[in-house]
Amino acid sequence: MQRYFLAESLEDYRSAEIVLEGEQFHHMIRVMRMEEDDEVILVLPDQTAFKAAITAVSKDEVHLKWTADEDQSKELPVDVTIASGLPKGDKLEWIVQKGTELGAHAFLPFKSDFTIVKWDAKKAAKKQERLSKIAQEAAEQAHRTKVPEVHSIATFKELLQQSGTHDYCIVAYEENAKNGEMQNFRSVLNQLQPGQSVLIVFGPEGGLSPKEIQLLEEQRFVVCSLGPRILRTETAPLYALSVISYITELN
Repeated sequence: MQRYFLAESLEDYRSAEIVLEGEQFHHMIRVMRMEEDDEVILVLPDQTAFKAAITAVSKDEVHLKWTADEDQSKELPVDVTIASGLPKGDKLEWIVQKGTELGAHAFLPFKSDFTIVKWDAKKAAKKQERLSKIAQEAAEQAHRTKVPEVHSIATFKELLQQSGTHDYCIVAYEENAKNGEMQNFRSVLNQLQPGQSVLIVFGPEGGLSPKEIQLLEEQRFVVCSLGPRILRTETAPLYALSVISYITELN
């Protein structure tokens, strides 16, 4: 069943007439060829999700009414923010798309010492808009009740300041994997409780510099490996999210 996120709240969604237009109307009627009595899932800004049936279709509007609430939780028990050092090409799009499917709460791209990509303000704004659209489409596909926020590009100093806004902060570092360290990641995840938040930092293709690792450690980031293998910058966040899902939802 198709899922659509509503931009505005409804005072009483069970009795209110719901009218959609613009892109959602186009996708529902022109792309999916929906008709009267077809049902969709609608999600409110507060993450309330419910089934709604089409009652009427006009030239540029589709009218719907509530039919049933959706009561199954689709979100990770913990809020995971993925902080990615700006990678080359379309890797960040891949991270946002697949990370959304795996339950990420938010994405924070940042500049680091080994960042090669250079974006001016205009390009950065367009990129953020595209990434946000990718996150919404992936959230709809994964039947989530929340669209992850894609933050604007941060400086490394701004990344450090994020340590005070999360319950736990982790940085994945390949040197720890090379040295055989295997316990730090597991130790942090075993402490996570439902409702808490964790920020996980991943470097770009060239990794993070020793100076950056030192600064992160000074801001209470736990430096850890993600196992004995060295993962690509676009693979590591997906591995971390999968492990978190297993520990908090499936274990």
